Amino acid sequence: MKMVVWGCLILLSSLSLGGCAPSIILGGAAVTGVAVAEERSVGTVVDDATIKVQVMNGIFQKSEPLFTATSTTVNDGVVLVAGQVPTPEDRITISRIVWGVKGVKELHNDVTISNSDAFDTLAADSLITGKLKLRLLRDPEIFNINYSVDTVDGVVYLMGIAQNEAERSRVEAHAKNISGVRRIVDYVKLKSELQPAA
Repeated sequence: MKMVVWGCLILLSSLSLGGCAPSIILGGAAVTGVAVAEERSVGTVVDDATIKVQVMNGIFQKSEPLFTATSTTVNDGVVLVAGQVPTPEDRITISRIVWGVKGVKELHNDVTISNSDAFDTLAADSLITGKLKLRLLRDPEIFNINYSVDTVDGVVYLMGIAQNEAERSRVEAHAKNISGVRRIVDYVKLKSELQPAA
């Protein structure tokens, strides 16, 4: 299990580190390609990838069970951590780790306290996330690349940039129509909110 986790961290690290290895070059190209298509700049996408790797590595170094029980999303320096942990102290620990990473502008700590096994709902949550991502991809009125989707215990977390309120409403409507979704937490920002006033 530890080797798989480290493999994932190394792969993620390739998105933010320079070098001559083919995997690193390919990772950088992937980040650049995504940045050109999204609303975020290339620099912001790279910064977000770096923050995500550092947060995930910090959580893993502190506790492998915490690492496997949580998921991290970063958009424009805003970090979302979701999952289920056994104690309130674990939740506080995650907050401290995130705020210790340079470049973090805001934290949404949506980690819940639960004594149940977080893996019980992992398959169902993954299915919900996959279905929603597919629906966003197939909807021509949604610029799907601007959205991040995460699901924890039937709660769908949305982050990203909406072109307008109508698009954001369409994204939420797709999520609501998926079986097993208990609630939607929307951290999506409107494109107009990010643009400086003329």
